[in-house]
Amino acid sequence: MAFMTPASAEKSGGEAAAELASMLESYESFQSDFIQIVVNENGNRVQESRGSLKAKRPGLFYWETREPHSQFVVSNGETVQVYDPDLEQVTIHNLDERVSTTPALLLSGEVDNLDETYHVTSRSLGENTREFTLEPRNEDSLFVSLRLTFYNGELQEMRMRDSLAQLSVLSFEDIRLNAPVKDSAFTLEYPDSVDVIRDGA
Repeated sequence: MAFMTPASAEKSGGEAAAELASMLESYESFQSDFIQIVVNENGNRVQESRGSLKAKRPGLFYWETREPHSQFVVSNGETVQVYDPDLEQVTIHNLDERVSTTPALLLSGEVDNLDETYHVTSRSLGENTREFTLEPRNEDSLFVSLRLTFYNGELQEMRMRDSLAQLSVLSFEDIRLNAPVKDSAFTLEYPDSVDVIRDGA
């Protein structure tokens, strides 16, 4: 008997985008620790970092990298602030300018128009694992593909490949899905002495 792939196992275009949007929209909040590994085009590991993130709809996001260098990326739904303590510098961007460069904002931003921004495909990997691949429709995007892997509906991993064939693998651990988190947790604090740069200002 020939092996038959279920019709629902693989999807593309609007159907896959709608499936992904439905999964992400069920995330009222997402909190986890993470390990991020960057591999160059030759397959050599060039960077490893660890930190934690919090995301809450609509639009709230807090990303903290602790090792090897400290950095904070915080969104209030309208702007994104990037704080580099080592540089004593904060850069502020409009949110819509940063979504394509910070894919983790998919956890807190609008996802009902995914098909307009990305070509989306999906497939099943075993009974409980679902994988989505997003390819930006805008050629100016800083990444060429983004792969999201869900296990039992929980986002476990993001893999982003950029135009230089560099791969960033973001693995989530100690995931707390839809746990209560106060809006005040998405506030960026830094000394008055740091330089504040408004992008485009």
